[in-house]
Amino acid sequence: MTTSQTTKHVLMVLTSHAELGNTGEKTGFWVEEFAAPYYAFIDAGIKVSLASPAGGQPPIDPKSELEDFQTASTKRYDEDSAVQALMAKTEVLANVDSADFDAVFYPGGHGPLWDLTDNTVSISLIETMLAANKPVAAVCHATAAFLNIKDAAGEYVVKGKAVTGFTNSEEDAVQLTDIVPFLLEDELIKRGGDYQKVADWNAFAIQDGLLISGQNPQSSELAAEKLIAALASA
Repeated sequence: MTTSQTTKHVLMVLTSHAELGNTGEKTGFWVEEFAAPYYAFIDAGIKVSLASPAGGQPPIDPKSELEDFQTASTKRYDEDSAVQALMAKTEVLANVDSADFDAVFYPGGHGPLWDLTDNTVSISLIETMLAANKPVAAVCHATAAFLNIKDAAGEYVVKGKAVTGFTNSEEDAVQLTDIVPFLLEDELIKRGGDYQKVADWNAFAIQDGLLISGQNPQSSELAAEKLIAALASA
């Protein structure tokens, strides 16, 4: 079943950053935060394309492959050779034309903090999408991609907007407060965002206008559902 008479097309933008600060450990995208939204889109009849700053295979956060974090969606991904083949050859983000898409979705993992916050190509993509009245969604750390987006008046788009993302207390719980380049909750608030959250590790996603954000890995499917609903009503 499609969301409308015309098949919608969502671009999912993944991180290309693999190093967890100076720890010597690896990071990247969180598998569940890709898999749950991806299958929500596909199952709703939405076409999905994948891109990343460097193109090719985005790094997977190895922690996200641990048994504790497996879900029905991650298991589906593990058995889906077709989507793994797509993942291995993501488009270079700079080669993407925003006109080809109805919406964009950013899966999280710690990687985006490093390579999607100040990425001028990503910033331009989001600003162009919003100017075209197209929704933009992100979950967990990927809400960092919203931090430096500005509107036509030069104001941060999160200013006065209800937004969420990985909380300071969740960062503390995973013992990375001193490793990450910044705390997402603090930065969203500094830019005037109406930062909202629920108890750690509970599902929470919020939409304010064209911006959709999810708090943590548990919120990825909920954020995707909000984007699907936004596309259906467009």
